[in-house]
Amino acid sequence: MMQMTETVKQLLIINIILFFGSMVVPAANEYLAISYFENPSFKLWQPITYMFMHGSLGHIFFNMFSLYAFGSTLEHFWGAKKFLFFYLSCGLGSIFFQMGINYFEFHSALDILVSAGYDKGDVFNTLYTGQYNTAWEQILGVENFESFMRTYTVKTVGASGAIYGLLAAFAFMFPNAELALMFIPIPIKAKIFVPILILIDLFSGVTGKSFMGDNIAHFAHVGGALVGILIVLFWKKNQFNKNRWD
Repeated sequence: MMQMTETVKQLLIINIILFFGSMVVPAANEYLAISYFENPSFKLWQPITYMFMHGSLGHIFFNMFSLYAFGSTLEHFWGAKKFLFFYLSCGLGSIFFQMGINYFEFHSALDILVSAGYDKGDVFNTLYTGQYNTAWEQILGVENFESFMRTYTVKTVGASGAIYGLLAAFAFMFPNAELALMFIPIPIKAKIFVPILILIDLFSGVTGKSFMGDNIAHFAHVGGALVGILIVLFWKKNQFNKNRWD
């Protein structure tokens, strides 16, 4: 495996420091994890800081292992500045994509409440206080109500969107590279594995049936991969025309 590159090393250090730091100072999550943008807890810096926060040891381990495994190869190929731009862009793109989905789902439920006679401003005022009306669940149904409340109240953390961008770029640039995964002993080519991984997230996001747990922002993964692919295509067309990628 390629030696760890400098930018990857610095990103790893920042993530690890903030992970253990948030254990010592739990209030850090309130300011650095990202809230839904119509929630007053949302701050302008959170679209950057959220991608350096993680919810569990397993969460940060898999993200940082992927950052090391795929990021070092990409930084070696692109250089530090382009790699950092790519990484942050994928992280930003992933959360904007997720926020767009959240906005659609939240306001679809809000429109149902308004059509049932509730004032939109009163609904927001109730949510601002950290409360809710028990009648909302009967109007929306259990699943829609839980999604409505989760969208507004739950914070998002993790580098997964940026990592999915790295995975997409790696699969695009090195499609025949074989990936040996811990839970799948048979090596799988990147051009097969990564699209399947993205399709699983897309399926989970659309259907709500997750194979990886309930607390996952699946559309953030898809958004990060999409931004990664778009950037790589742009770079290949405009800057790396003379390089052969295979």
